[in-house]
Amino acid sequence: MTNQQMGITPRLARILMSEEAIYGLILVSGMVVVSGLSVGTAVNALVTVVVTVIVFYLAHVYAGTLGRLAATDGRATLRAGLAAAARQSGGMLLASLPPLVVLLMGALGILEENVALWFALIVNTVLLGGLGWFAVARWSTSRLSRIAGAVITAAFGGVLILLKAFISH
Repeated sequence: MTNQQMGITPRLARILMSEEAIYGLILVSGMVVVSGLSVGTAVNALVTVVVTVIVFYLAHVYAGTLGRLAATDGRATLRAGLAAAARQSGGMLLASLPPLVVLLMGALGILEENVALWFALIVNTVLLGGLGWFAVARWSTSRLSRIAGAVITAAFGGVLILLKAFISH
C-alpha cells in the first residue's frame, strides 16, 4: 500500500519517515519509563513528556539552525535556517502525538493510569515498527528487508518496555 493510498501526503510521509520522528518516539518512550517510575501517574508522565518533547524539539531546531548557518558560511538567512530546521524537526512533534493522547486518556481517567503508561509504550513500539517498515519500503521492495526494518526499529521501543517491566517488578 502506497502513502497516497493511505491518504498520506508526500510532505507528511517525509516528516514521519524522518530520523526526528523515530528519535521522538524513542524519547517519549524513555520519558514514559522514567516519569512512570518517579510518581507513576499518567498526569506526571504527560507533563514530563510534553515538556521534554518541546525542549528537545526547540534544542533540535536551534542546533539545526546553527548548523545550517555554519554550513553556508553565513550566506543563509537566520529566517531560512530557522524555517528549514523547524520543518526538519517537525517529525519529533508529530510522532509524539499518539502516545500523548494515550497519556491524556490516563490523566482524564478514561484509562487506568498504569494501563495508559503501558499502552503509550506499546503504541510507540507499534509506531516505530510501522515507521521502520515504511522507511525501508521507500528504497526496497523486499518483504524480508521491510520486516527487518520494522523489527529493528520497533526493538528500540521494545527495549524500553523491557526496562519498564524490569524496574517495575
